[in-house]
Amino acid sequence: MITTEALTKRYGRVTAVDGIDLTVRPGDVYGFLGPNGSGKTTTVRMLLGLVLPTSGRIEVLGERVPRHARRVLGRVGAMVEAPAAYGHLSGRANLALLDAAGPGGARRTRRRRIEAALEQVGLGGVDRRPVKAYSLGMRQRLGLAAAVLRKPDLLVLDEPTNGLDPQGIHEIRDLLLALNAAGTTIFLSSHLLAEVELMCDRVGVLDRGRLVLQENLAALRTPTGRVVLHTPDVAAAAALLDGQLSERADDRLVVRAGDPAELNAMLVGAGIRVRELAAERRTLEQVVLAATTAGSDRVDRSPGPAPSAVDDSTGDDSTVDELAAEREGAGA
Repeated sequence: MITTEALTKRYGRVTAVDGIDLTVRPGDVYGFLGPNGSGKTTTVRMLLGLVLPTSGRIEVLGERVPRHARRVLGRVGAMVEAPAAYGHLSGRANLALLDAAGPGGARRTRRRRIEAALEQVGLGGVDRRPVKAYSLGMRQRLGLAAAVLRKPDLLVLDEPTNGLDPQGIHEIRDLLLALNAAGTTIFLSSHLLAEVELMCDRVGVLDRGRLVLQENLAALRTPTGRVVLHTPDVAAAAALLDGQLSERADDRLVVRAGDPAELNAMLVGAGIRVRELAAERRTLEQVVLAATTAGSDRVDRSPGPAPSAVDDSTGDDSTVDELAAEREGAGA
């Protein structure tokens, strides 16, 4: 569904995307992850033909992009960053304009498809109020309605649950999984790792523009060889398992043991009560943090005067245009 080879994008001296090889297979729910500034949004834009790559190759639905983007765009639903809409028009009117402007939208079925899309994303009861009166969550739902309007073969989504409350996130997760079960391949970028862990079967992790990990989620979450034990008899369990303990906190013990069932039998045989026992698995958060080296976008207060935008002491002759290009690349 999506294949890239050595895909690269540079903005002046900044390399936003650095030679990545993506493989998204038919039927995947693929989570595209990475810190802020790692190049995720720039990559998504290149996949959709919105940004031209500096070098490399892109294929979407078997066609070269951007060369043959028009052939595939009718089969791709997309939402990149904040959904765009005419604020003075209703959600229905916005969807009608979008459908009329794009390739392959049949006029005779337009109203039915718009109503179905609004119903899918939880806006079926929306009135004719203008989009400028929508909440952030409603705008996000409208963007998703636009993405699913033509029942695409491939959905490309950038932060699809941004602005939604927990119930809304749950509803959109169910919608995306239902679409995938019906045959739609989904490629989504998100910072909500818990949601990605619930939805996705494959993940790719981008760090400083490079694809540092691409694997099935199940393979990344294989048992670590340790067992997590919760028991009210902490002291007795610790004494019995002396030499096997890796961690101890309150009623929680982490034990080096290959077979949870064998460990459970030994504890019960010794009269130790077991409240909970399970093989330890790495979370997706742990996987991503281990794979990435970029820091967060936190800015701490420091003493002394604030640095200027361009440090003359370095002899840097960067122009305003170059700085703007760097910001665009770093903000992906």
